[in-house]
Amino acid sequence: MTKTTRRTFIAATAATLATPTLLRAELNTVQRNASGFMAQKWQDHFDTFDRVTILCDTNARALHYWNPENGDYRIYPTSVPQTDELTKRGLTKIVRKKHNPSWTPTASMRERDPSLPVHMEGGAVGNPLGTRAMYLDWPAYLIHGTHDTRKIGRRSSSGCIGLFNFMVEELFEITPVGTQVRVL
Repeated sequence: MTKTTRRTFIAATAATLATPTLLRAELNTVQRNASGFMAQKWQDHFDTFDRVTILCDTNARALHYWNPENGDYRIYPTSVPQTDELTKRGLTKIVRKKHNPSWTPTASMRERDPSLPVHMEGGAVGNPLGTRAMYLDWPAYLIHGTHDTRKIGRRSSSGCIGLFNFMVEELFEITPVGTQVRVL
């Protein structure tokens, strides 16, 4: 038979009281991630559906793609901006696409991290834009790939939406310039 000490009693009580909080936190995480990978209706987010359409859901960390011509609908896991202050939300469009994009950190990125290079050529090891980039009509905001697969599903970017390279390559091929994009 074990003797119950005050220390054992306090530790057991703390663990018992913390359990519901931990379970609620885990449940919220699972619900957020699961809800992002449930089908969405374009009508809930766009007034017209006359061209390819993309919805970037920063809360669910998912990108939804629709093509009205062939009924194609796809969902991709993404990385999202590190903070709400770095997240631009609203309606935009893709204005340019680039294979192996070069990267020039913005002044605010270099201010936050002075060790960043001034410029990095496309295809260079460590280039955070990966193998493809689709530029939005908001300056310095992109949908792009990443070589760092640990970033997907996390708040890890300085404002962009990131995808696994093989997924952004697929999306790049089926997404024309002019695609309407909404970031939530």
